[in-house]
Amino acid sequence: MTAFELRLQRYLTHLYGQRAGEVQRRLEQHLAHFRPLLPAAPLSAEQSGIAPTWSEKDQWVISYGDSIVADGTPPLGVLNHFLQRHLGETISGVHVLPFFPWSSDDGFSVIHYREVNPELGDWSHIRDLASHYDVMGDLVLNHVSRESLWFVDYLTGSLPGRDYFIEVDPDTDVSQVTRPRSSPLLVPVSTRRGTRHLWATFSEDQIDLNFENPDVLLEFVGILLFYLQQGVRIIRLDAVAFLWKRLGTACIHLPETHTVVRLLRAIVDEVAPGTLIITETNVPHAENISYFGLERLAEGPPDEAHMVYQFALPPLLLHTLTRGEASTLQGWLASLPVLPEHCTYLNFTASHDGIGVRPLEGLLPDHERDALLELMHRFGGFVSMRSNPDGSDTPYEINITWFEAMRGTRRGPDPWQVARFLCSQAIMLSLQGIPALYLHTLTGTLNDVEGVERSGRLRSINRRRWPLDELELLLESPSTPTHDVFHALRRLLDLRRQEPCFHPNVPQQVISTPAELLAIERGPLADGRRLLALFNVTARRIALDQGGEALTQRLQQHAWQPLDTSSSLHPLASLPPYAVLWLVANA
Repeated sequence: MTAFELRLQRYLTHLYGQRAGEVQRRLEQHLAHFRPLLPAAPLSAEQSGIAPTWSEKDQWVISYGDSIVADGTPPLGVLNHFLQRHLGETISGVHVLPFFPWSSDDGFSVIHYREVNPELGDWSHIRDLASHYDVMGDLVLNHVSRESLWFVDYLTGSLPGRDYFIEVDPDTDVSQVTRPRSSPLLVPVSTRRGTRHLWATFSEDQIDLNFENPDVLLEFVGILLFYLQQGVRIIRLDAVAFLWKRLGTACIHLPETHTVVRLLRAIVDEVAPGTLIITETNVPHAENISYFGLERLAEGPPDEAHMVYQFALPPLLLHTLTRGEASTLQGWLASLPVLPEHCTYLNFTASHDGIGVRPLEGLLPDHERDALLELMHRFGGFVSMRSNPDGSDTPYEINITWFEAMRGTRRGPDPWQVARFLCSQAIMLSLQGIPALYLHTLTGTLNDVEGVERSGRLRSINRRRWPLDELELLLESPSTPTHDVFHALRRLLDLRRQEPCFHPNVPQQVISTPAELLAIERGPLADGRRLLALFNVTARRIALDQGGEALTQRLQQHAWQPLDTSSSLHPLASLPPYAVLWLVANA
């Protein structure tokens, strides 16, 4: 057996025991069918074990396929036009949120996995987008829509879907199961065999799939390979933490779930080197980074996710900039493990979902979290809840646009919204990893309260659809926040992509400073070049000579120059409210 075949055998044996041999034979048939159909790999299989091909030029946008619309043009074509016209090479990739036919949850209740929603376009639009940018696509593998053919099979007792779902006796104690929602875990379904109760982690329209059935796993391997065939380079494993179920446990992060991720990683490394696997696990930080598989580094290179979302970053940034102190953020950044070159973070501040507060567990006291939630409510936001084993509800996420979240501090709204907003983005852009900006962050979108009223869903507050002509008019009008935010962010992104110290693998160090300042050093590079990022997280001017001994020493040790040569800020002067200063020095 090859090393790859041995890995498959090990993973499948863990998942399916004595059935592993037959499952592996069928899996290898899948792979043999798809290999000739896949695009030419940028790396050889041997090279893929060295390191992924990412750099400081990797900067991504997150968007729904119809976040921007225009009459007479498929929305995916509109998105492609917008990105090329207004961002061009400033970005390298785009996460197109689920673009399949769906029945609820704005795409995450998938009806057909191998089709593009005709209201958005077709596969040619995805391939066209992939010819200009690295496309991230969602593998929504935890659950499926009730309108899917698999579910119809289940209702009628037909193959293959008959055995794709998880039936549970309604009297079973499921109180230990970790819940991301407050809806019932088990939903009644009328079938030809009578009423059955099915596992549904997220909603009654999102029925969980049974990965104990190897047919389900093989279905999704085929779907993944099909996406790669269409030009998708980055595979996002949606809600993967809940994938495997075992009664009597919390049914989250089970060892079998990690094995499935390792299996998918092994497959893409073998058949499509350069493909990236990213896990979406909106959970406390230690649980989140477990998907790197760092505990196995002694056995060889990382073998699980290439990337994980930095879920703790958005709520910590909210706390920092509304509280006017960076000590909690400093402590968390200083605690991050050193990652091998095969792994990195996806950094972001906002996405299509709300701002998760579970990642704050163990990082922020409950009273500080509650103060943050109350403030976001004052700024027009909402709070979604989740169910606990004891029957109580606790906050799960904040629903608000990032621009509105930056409206003020705990003292209330103030004139510093745009500066505070840009400071938040610059902090995110400075950190180790690859940055991703949600389209509505780029455009400084306001809370879509009417969208919430129309849909009845709190997350709609941050999912506005922009008419293209309206958006482009705002971008051309200097008096609008949309213009100011977009062009300032593009300037930051253009500066960042030209600076090698922002390579995802370049080390970062938090410099000890007073809580009013955040100081992060990136580097040094092999040639001695380094970057110092300074941020005033308050609404008052701060002199850098009051930045503490460690910062003073750093400033004196090197001949620092602003990365932005047009900057009016002197390296050794003071920082205005929410100012950002990127300094570089050569050896």
